[in-house]
Amino acid sequence: MVPNRITQLFQIKYPIIQAGMIWNSGWRLASAVSNAGGLGIIGAGSMYPEILREHIQKCKKATNKPFGVNIPMLYPDLDKIIKIIIEEEVKIVFTSAGNPKTYTSFLKEKGIIVVHVVSSVKFALKSQEAGVDAVVAEGFEAGGHNGREETTTFTLIPMVKEQLHIPLIAAGGIATGRGMLAALILGADGVQVGSRFVASEESSAHQAFKQKVVEANEGDTVLTLKELAPVRLLKNKFFEDVQSLYTKKPSLEQLKELLGRARAKRGMFEGDVEEGELEIGQISGLIHDIKPAAQILQEMVVEFEVAKKEVQSL
Repeated sequence: MVPNRITQLFQIKYPIIQAGMIWNSGWRLASAVSNAGGLGIIGAGSMYPEILREHIQKCKKATNKPFGVNIPMLYPDLDKIIKIIIEEEVKIVFTSAGNPKTYTSFLKEKGIIVVHVVSSVKFALKSQEAGVDAVVAEGFEAGGHNGREETTTFTLIPMVKEQLHIPLIAAGGIATGRGMLAALILGADGVQVGSRFVASEESSAHQAFKQKVVEANEGDTVLTLKELAPVRLLKNKFFEDVQSLYTKKPSLEQLKELLGRARAKRGMFEGDVEEGELEIGQISGLIHDIKPAAQILQEMVVEFEVAKKEVQSL
C-alpha cells in the first residue's frame, strides 16, 4: 500500500486502526494489531487506572511498534488516566465521548498525537479547532456507544471530508478490504475497525460473546437507550427488557435502574449473553469466524488490493 497521511502520522505500515473497545481491547489485541502493521489501541474505558498501567507496560514488552490508548472523556478517573499516560510515555491517544478541548492542548504539549472520535460534521470541526491531529468519523452502523444523529458512514465521511483539512479516519461498518477501499474512495485517509477485531483470538471478550458475534445476522443489532447514551447492541433478553420498559414511557431514572452497573462487563467480558449488554456493530452480520488479529488485518490488506485493481479496470 502507498504511504499516506495516516500511515505517516502514526508511523505504521497500513492505515488500519483497531478501535479501543471496552472489555475487548487489552494489550494482547493491541500488540497483535501493531505487530501486524496496523495501529493497536488499548481501551481504557473498562480499566481502573492501575490496570491500564499494567496493560500499557505489557503492550510495550509485546511490541516495539506504535500503539495508542483510547480514553472516553466521561471516565470518572480521567485525571489519573492522563497521569499514567504521561508517566508511561504513551505516544498516541484517542479521545471520545466528550469535549476534545479538555485535554488536547495539554497532551500535545507532552508530544502526544491526539485523535478525537466524532459522529457529525459539527463535532469534527470542533475537534479540528481544538487542535487534534486527526479525527475518527464514526457512522451510525458502529457498535457500542454511538452518535444521536443516525448518519451512516457512507454519507458522514464525504460530508466531513468536505470541511476538514486534517487527516480523517472512517469508522462504522468496516470489516473488510472492500469496505476499507470504499472508505478511502469516499475521502478517508484510514479506517478504524472494531467489530471484526472483537471476533479475534486476542480480543479479551468472552468466548460466548465472540460466538454470538459470529452467529449474528443482518438486523440482529439495534441502537437504543438514546436518552442515556446511544448504544448499538445485539438483541437479547436485556434488549427485550429495554423494549418492554419503553412501552411504559419510562423516566430516565427507570432506564438507569434497568441498565444498572457493569451491564456491558457482564455481557462482553463475563459472557452472560442474555442479561448482559452485547455491544457490536451492524457489520457483525458479515463476520463468520474467529481468527488471529494478524490474519484479519492481512486478509483486509489483500482484499483491498484485489478490489482496487477491480475498480481500476472499470
